Amino acid sequence: MTVGRYPLAPNQIALRNYQAQLAFDEELRNTDHRYASLGYVDYGRAASLREGIAGRLADSELAALVGDRIERYRRLGNTTVEIGSNEWRTLAIALCISEFEALARIAERDEGDFNGTPAHPMLANAQAESEPLPPVSLKGLFADYISAKKLVGKAKETESRWKPVFADLTSFIGHDDARRLTKQNLLEWRNDRLKTLSAKTIADVYLAAVRTVLTWAVENDRLDSNVAERVRQDVPKKALSRERGFTLPEAITVLRKARDHVPTKTNNPRTTEASQTTAAKRWSPFLCAFTGARITEITQLRKQDFRVEDDVHIMRITPDAGTVKAGGYRDVPVHSQVVDLGFMRFVEGAPDGPLFYPGPKESIAAARTVAGRVSQWLQSLGVVPEGVSPNHGWRHRFKTVGRELEISDRVLDAIQGHAGKTAGDNYGDVTIAARKAAIDKFPSYSL
Repeated sequence: MTVGRYPLAPNQIALRNYQAQLAFDEELRNTDHRYASLGYVDYGRAASLREGIAGRLADSELAALVGDRIERYRRLGNTTVEIGSNEWRTLAIALCISEFEALARIAERDEGDFNGTPAHPMLANAQAESEPLPPVSLKGLFADYISAKKLVGKAKETESRWKPVFADLTSFIGHDDARRLTKQNLLEWRNDRLKTLSAKTIADVYLAAVRTVLTWAVENDRLDSNVAERVRQDVPKKALSRERGFTLPEAITVLRKARDHVPTKTNNPRTTEASQTTAAKRWSPFLCAFTGARITEITQLRKQDFRVEDDVHIMRITPDAGTVKAGGYRDVPVHSQVVDLGFMRFVEGAPDGPLFYPGPKESIAAARTVAGRVSQWLQSLGVVPEGVSPNHGWRHRFKTVGRELEISDRVLDAIQGHAGKTAGDNYGDVTIAARKAAIDKFPSYSL
């Protein structure tokens, strides 16, 4: 049997009905003095209720007596019983008891006795339901979670990525009350979304978002429990048929295409490639190859993110330009081959602001769009092998080559923006000098 939104046991519904009838009787007595003298107790109905209590009435007769009451409590979400079921009949008889006891009290009150209490043990022993707790908005919890994280400099991207998740969940379950959210709701939502989304997206975005926010809500005394805690989704492991990073010949092929890229000229401004996009195709593969940075960290770079210290060209990857997964900035020396190819001359000649998309203002959306265009362009050239990400393949290659050169993972992580693996990794600094020494070990590509 499906549980209602605010389920109550039959004896609790009967007690609620009994109390409502007496409250209505009291209201009438207080508002119109003629009410008590008219004698509204229906003794014929009382006789029928006694038959119902004894179990001598058919379902249709019970429905005529208390069917309207059952329907009222159904609308309130206290029950979902269907006529003809054992549960429906149990509730109908309980309401017969409730109605009969209420009529008995009303008759006593007509005689001036207001001390009567229920005689039937079902009502006498029933415990009133606790006062319902106020609803807690799922979307409100999400907004408060994001606000709390922003206070400590986190969740910059989380808001845009997770907001549609909570909108989708509330639409699916038909309400926004976190207190009414059940594990079954989440299981049904998960299973339905698996029809159109990958298991990895469900596990890593949809369920992870809800679980994280509800965990925060419990930790901050907004909820008593986290119904998403044990709702998980298995993700099949992707079979690897090769290494995930570019091999040396593959890397050279990609970098040659980047070096030699010349956009197709057209007479239509709408189809003419923007100069910033051309620059992104020209330089972002090189910067990724020699820094192991995420592609969006490169396409969001601005002119002011470059400087020279002691004749060393330094690139600063900073959340001020858009987003950095690890949260903080990092300085990375520019490899000599990138300098020799003319990248720093390009930076010096560029206007202030973003290098790889138009406009003076920072825009993470624009940086992502350009990153996507670079990826699509490389794939269209047929230079990206199956199983290798056009952009992320450089991160794998950078780490692989760095280990071959016996550069410590601590230094490689500092350059790439990977979090330390142990508490000890947080002690000491990986200086610009240490990073430059590591970058200098990377050999130039023979183009």
